Amino acid sequence: MSGVRILIVESRFYDEITDNLVKGVVKELAAVGAGYKRLIVPGILEIPAAIRYAIRAMELRATDERYAGYIALGCAIKGETDYYEHISREAIAGIQKLALDYTLAVGNGILTVHNRAQAMERCSPERRNFGGQAARACLRMVEIKRELSLIPK
Repeated sequence: MSGVRILIVESRFYDEITDNLVKGVVKELAAVGAGYKRLIVPGILEIPAAIRYAIRAMELRATDERYAGYIALGCAIKGETDYYEHISREAIAGIQKLALDYTLAVGNGILTVHNRAQAMERCSPERRNFGGQAARACLRMVEIKRELSLIPK
């Protein structure tokens, strides 16, 4: 995976949680020699749009950046209203739609939890390491695309 570039799109709504997710991702990418760029968005609902912007920039050749995969990071914590369900569903569905429509290798590291304690357990690189899991998923999808000759080996 050396030389592969990954775009990490991270929601900074919960900084401490996202920082831990990023640590897990960076550790996994560094272990295989993959490069990355971080792109910050306000919340998880903006992640699919940011990924689409990156794709569009590549289509228009507005950038020299080429990404083999994408990693979505962020967190939604259930509150007193239905907003949590709506943004979680839309963000995750948006990412999946992009993956299918554009044949993207994506690692989804968006946490959808009931409380901060659950988020901290899942984001910690020393515990559940969902950031690392998202990175491994993305890298595996890049490998699958190579195996199927969708991208050069």
